[in-house]
Parts: sequence; structure tokens; C-alpha cells
Amino acid sequence: MSWEDRQSNYNKYPKIKIKEIDELSSEAYEGYADIVSKIKATVENLHKEKVVIVLDYYHGVRVKELQINLIEKLNPVKTFYAEEAKLPEKILFKKLARNITDDRVFGVLSVHKINEFYDELKIEALKKQIDEIKQGLIIVYGIGASLITKGDILIYGDLARWEIQQRFRSHELDNWGVGNYDEDILRKYKRAYFIEWRVLDRHKREVFEEMDFLIDTNKKNNPKMITQKAFYTALEQVVNQPFRLVPYFDEGVWGGTWMEKVCDLKRVKNNFAWCFDGVPEENSLYLDFKGIVVEIPAIDLVFVKAKKLLGEKVYARFGAEFPIRFDFLDTMNGGNLSLQVHPIIDYIQQNFGMHYTQDESYYILDAKDDACVYLGIKEDVDKNDLISALKEGQKGKVFEADKYINKFKVKKHDHISIPAGTIHCSGKNSMVLEISSTPYIFTMKLWDWGRVGLDGLPRPVHLEHGEKVIQYDRKTKWVEKNLLHQEKIISQTDGILEEKTGLNELEFIETRRHWFDRAVKHYTNGSVNVLNLIEGEEAIVTSPENLFAPFVVHYAETFIIPENIKEYTIAPYGKSKGQKIATLKAYVRV
Repeated sequence: MSWEDRQSNYNKYPKIKIKEIDELSSEAYEGYADIVSKIKATVENLHKEKVVIVLDYYHGVRVKELQINLIEKLNPVKTFYAEEAKLPEKILFKKLARNITDDRVFGVLSVHKINEFYDELKIEALKKQIDEIKQGLIIVYGIGASLITKGDILIYGDLARWEIQQRFRSHELDNWGVGNYDEDILRKYKRAYFIEWRVLDRHKREVFEEMDFLIDTNKKNNPKMITQKAFYTALEQVVNQPFRLVPYFDEGVWGGTWMEKVCDLKRVKNNFAWCFDGVPEENSLYLDFKGIVVEIPAIDLVFVKAKKLLGEKVYARFGAEFPIRFDFLDTMNGGNLSLQVHPIIDYIQQNFGMHYTQDESYYILDAKDDACVYLGIKEDVDKNDLISALKEGQKGKVFEADKYINKFKVKKHDHISIPAGTIHCSGKNSMVLEISSTPYIFTMKLWDWGRVGLDGLPRPVHLEHGEKVIQYDRKTKWVEKNLLHQEKIISQTDGILEEKTGLNELEFIETRRHWFDRAVKHYTNGSVNVLNLIEGEEAIVTSPENLFAPFVVHYAETFIIPENIKEYTIAPYGKSKGQKIATLKAYVRV
């Protein structure tokens, strides 16, 4: 079936129904009225003359909304705004300048802690003021409020990374305390990615252990709140079953039309260029507590349940980070991606503070007859000539990519390995399932076909970094031998074919493709498994020992199998029963 003729069955809003519903349904609340009522009841049950509520939260939360609808409704005798003790931006900028850098895109990963953003003397002064009040309800609120006191009731407000980005783009949100509402979105995103999100993630991991309630602040004027018990119980359930993340889609200068059709999207502006549907650092989880759907950043699951999710060996290697990424790149009826390269590990460690890099691969979900990939340098090309031509491209001269870079035709179900340091890009008229390691921001553009971004500004090119990480020996013969057509049959039985499709031995991710018309048994083998249904309408994931409820996935959906599951089966389901379908599975080589 052609993608243009498909009737979409892609689920854009996957929910995880929390099992212990009878008990936990009373621990989820929706709307300010119910949340205020629950907090008031909790205060009364303490039977204390003086009660301190601490409302800590992630940067991006709508503070005025909380002030009007939550804080004022609780009728405190006194409120304290924690961020009055925050260091001024002019002092912080000097402290953070090395991490912020002058570059529009790249910074240096921060290892700062949240207390470094605050004036210790001012914090002590606030503590003293709180101690001097002998009775009544006191509320301490703000980012880092729990640095001042943990109080009697500790509440944490969280929101999704994608929602923060939307608030950046709409000029509603600045970087934390900077006031740069109208600054270039790439610079705002850079400071958040390299500094703020690192600092705030470290902080909230500590808050999770002590909080009483978590508030989902993603929807304007429609918060959801769960107890700490509900939060931990839900995440424990998630690491004992297959699950999906909440995908999001975005436009781009090279975007296509495949996702619009296959994923049932409604175009608002230009197109749909890419989608994240398997990146916990960026995506969310929908936790359904008997109809109250709480959205939390999926990275919260990684922080709280890393060992069970990743597996002990993967956790020992990466810590509480999710090292595998699945995303879509749609150039169908669109344009080429930028010609680019990703830094090798030594370079990313020495210059950006990351401990691993973005090795990747392109799995071709769909392609027109003229689809291609640019990959590696042509055999007779001299390094100096290549760099000289790329530099001339930055001065306005057209870079003749076909003269210097290999161009290979691709077809549906090809899988191309792209270890860091390899020049590459997908051409127009293909649909790529990109399978890679996680640090996606480290893309060093070398040439962008003379385009400007959707904002009308030239798209950033980083030849000064790129020329230092290009592996110039990855020429035509090496590419053909090591990166193309690497499929190897692992096993073949009646109705089931298992193939190794990649990735290259320089990369830590292994991929396996299964073609099957009956149930296939899988083992996690010490690593979290990430899969996509690359052929067929539907499949069902089950537990041989009935340890989790049957889980149905649809065409092109990415799903995650926690290492904690150990063993599972996948079989054709629904419209696909009796047909040969296929999955692609990725895991960390351990």
C-alpha cells in the first residue's frame, strides 16, 4: 500500500492507564478548585498552629496563574517569593559565560547546582523571617523554593520540555530571570539546553524524594495534581510494561508531506519536517488516573526508575540518561536536509562537556524513485579542496555537493549507518526513521543549500567545528564496505526472519529487524529495547507469563520495552493477522 493511500491509525495521544485505580483515583486532582480543596484538607489534617507550604517548580511554569488561582485561594498570612534571593543576572552571566558562549547554537554543558544561583545571605534572611512567624499558613514559592525550607507540605510544579519551547517561541517565556523574551529562539533554547535544564533537572530529582504533591502545569488554567505515592506507583507500573511516549511534530525548511498523511496531522503553517516520538529527554508521558490524564516529562521516569528502565549495565555506563533516540525526518515532496557532521567523542568531551556523541543511522521507511543519501567523501577528493569549497559556500558561492560527497540511491527498508565524523544528509523524497544516540543538538552544518530558516535568518553553519571532526578517510570504498547494505541474517525459521541491520561497529547501538507472520519471542538481554512497527497495520506485544496487559501498536509507532520486562512476544494483530509484518528493534550492546 502506498503511503498516500493509507488510512492513518497512528495514535498521537498514547495514554498509560494506571492499574491501581481504586486506591489511586483519590490521589489525582484536576482543576484549581479541587487542588485547593485537597491542599486545605491536608493543612487541616496537620493540626498545627503554623503550617509552611513550599511551592517549588520548573522554569516555564506560569507564575501569575499560580499566584491568582492557587496561592491567593489558600489565604496565607504571609507569602515569600524565593527568587528574591536569586543572584542578579549581571553576576550570573559572568558565572555562566563559559557555558553560554557567543555561539548561536552551541554552549558547554553545565555542572552547576541550583544553590549557586542564589545569595546565601538572602536565603538565610528569608529563613529567619519564616521562623519568626509563629502561627498561620505561610507559602514559600518560586524556582528553588525548597532551598529555603522543605516546609510541612512540599509541592512541585512540572511541565514538558516541548511546552517550554512553545512558550519560548511565542515570546511568553524568557530564560530564567534574563528578560530576553524576544531574543532569537536558538539562543534561548541554547541557554536552556546547556544550563537551565541541567540545573533544574538535578534539583527536581532531589525534590521528588521529599515532595508531597506534583502539579502538571502544561495546560493553561487546567492543572492536574497527584500525590507523591501516585507518582511513584505510576512510574513503577510503567517500567513493568511496554509503553509509548507522547510524540510531537514540528515544521522545517526541508519538510515533507508523509507524516501529514500517515500520522493524520493538520497543517497550520508550512509543513512537517520532523517528529520526536522516542526521546524521553524531549517527550512526555500521559498517565491516566481514571480519566484524569497527568502529563509529565518522560525524563522523570528515567530519573526515578533508571535501573529498571535501562538495565543495570546500561545504567552503569550512561547513568540516568536514555541513550537511544528514535525520530522521524520527512523530506517526502520536500527538500534535502543540511549537509552535516556530528562530533567524534573526544571532540564533544573536550569542547561541549558531553560524555558521548551522536552516532546515528537512517532507516528508510519510505522513498520515491529519486530518493538518495549523501554519505562520506568521494574517493579522489582532497581535504583542503573540500574545506576550501565549503568556506566559499559561506561567502555566497554554491557548494557543488555532488562533486565532493558520495550520493547513493536508497529505497524503502534500507538502513544506513552514520557513525560520528561522517559527512551525511538525507536527500529529498524520503521518509527517515532516524535511530541514534541521544545528544541530538550537536549537528554541525557544513552546507545548507543556500537556504534561510523559517525565521528569515540564515541557518547556522558550523564549519569551524565541522572541519575538525570530519573523518576524511571515510571515502567511497570505506562507506560502501562499512555503512551500506550491512544486513545479515541472524536466524530464519518458518514464518520468522531475524536480521542484523546495523549499526556500525564504531557505534554502541545494535539494531535487529524481524519479519514475521506469527508470534516472535524477544529478550531484552540487559538493555532497554526501543522498537518501531516498520511494516504492517498492527501488532500486539504480550508477556509469556502475563506480567503485563497486551499492548497494541500501529504502523510507524515507536514503543519502549523496559529492560525490567526481560521477555516478551510480538505478533501480527487486527488487520495484520495472517500477514507478514516487520519491527525494527534497537538496544545498547552490553
